[in-house]
Amino acid sequence: MKRSELIKESQRWLDIISNNSLNDEERKQIIAETIENFRFYYNRGFLEYRKSIIEMKDQPALEWMGEGSEFEDILGRKYLDCLGGFGIYSAGIKHPKVLKAVRDQLERMPLSSQELLDPLRGALAALIGEITPGDLQYCFFINNGTDAVEGALKLARLYTGRVGFLSSIHGFHGKSMGSLSIMGKWEYREPFEPLLPQIHFVEFGDAESVEDELYKADETGKGIAAVIMEPVQGEAGAVVPPNDFWPRIRKACDEYGALLIADEVQTGLGRTGKMFGVDHWKVAPDIMCLGKALGGGVMPLSAFVSTPKIWEKMEGNPFIHTSTFGGNPLACAAGIAAINVTLEEKLPEQAAKKGLYLLSELKALQMRYPRIMKEARGLGLLLGLEFANTEIGYKIVAGLFRKGVLVAGTLTNSRTVRIEPALNIPEKYLDEILDKLEDTLKETDTEILEVKTDEELGI
Repeated sequence: MKRSELIKESQRWLDIISNNSLNDEERKQIIAETIENFRFYYNRGFLEYRKSIIEMKDQPALEWMGEGSEFEDILGRKYLDCLGGFGIYSAGIKHPKVLKAVRDQLERMPLSSQELLDPLRGALAALIGEITPGDLQYCFFINNGTDAVEGALKLARLYTGRVGFLSSIHGFHGKSMGSLSIMGKWEYREPFEPLLPQIHFVEFGDAESVEDELYKADETGKGIAAVIMEPVQGEAGAVVPPNDFWPRIRKACDEYGALLIADEVQTGLGRTGKMFGVDHWKVAPDIMCLGKALGGGVMPLSAFVSTPKIWEKMEGNPFIHTSTFGGNPLACAAGIAAINVTLEEKLPEQAAKKGLYLLSELKALQMRYPRIMKEARGLGLLLGLEFANTEIGYKIVAGLFRKGVLVAGTLTNSRTVRIEPALNIPEKYLDEILDKLEDTLKETDTEILEVKTDEELGI
């Protein structure tokens, strides 16, 4: 396009953004253009992947607007959000208190000058220092979970002087080079090898294996900088460890001089029924990673948090780890509001109560449809449904989508469907979701004559 055409085209999209009364023809035109833009300018692979395209045939579902636990596509079709943006919308979509904080700050100063001290950054850091367990006190803000993990890995190396890390099979910590190195699924690692050296993996929940790996690394003289784990594995499908796992790995890290990093990007701020996932086992890590819900469902915001003793390594040269947009005023305003809402509305307590009810009902469904649904598990409102194979998992997800309920499979375990609604989801919606799930299970069970596992199918 010529310059004049680019100005005209960008202005047209600005007008679309501000227009709340598009007609049917305009909406359909946006659908057609979006598909073409993805095909030629973004990544055409998404067009073959998204059920919002595949299942809706000639009328694909485009993200458009939402509030609370409901959203609608550009054609006005309504959906119940039972996915929560993979943990972003713990306070629901467009929470009014978070929106107001961001709008108010936007009018005052949207981004930092980079030279003056930002009061909101200090205020949010203080709040996080007060709500996190143990001696966790100092934090650094960035924009997404993988960057929080990158910072935690750097801090662990800086403090211990060691190189290696210990992670878990099926663990998910992000996809930038450092966090990808500790991801426990080969499919995402292999194209980018070689990654960071001296990375060790154990089965999640196997405390004895953690102890053995730390012992071996210590005996051979290399040592481990840190053990990094999710309190509950999210992307793997809401996998809850045995009750002795976190206390034992805490003790083992202390014994062998390794730091313990809790990746709470998905579990933090109430998702599992406690403020933080590690609170279920009364364990305080040396470093904690936060993200997703920290931005209140309005702004991208993440953080890594540590103790005063460990943080001293960051103080001699405070520019050793920096970020242009990390901790900007808009994000910090959202974070302050998110913490306020989490505490004021008792979101962890809501997650605990609703999670118990939902999980018991899901287990009852599993008993009624054992041929296709193998397990229901999870903690709080981080729940996973394990199906016999990936084909069945997809059929359930697609069937629910056609019925107006959004759930999704996971990135590290495609047989598992994740259920992760807002923590303040109205209770009436839980029963509606359960009813539609049972209808979908019944349809799928009737449709499939023979059920084989992925292993039997050679997948």
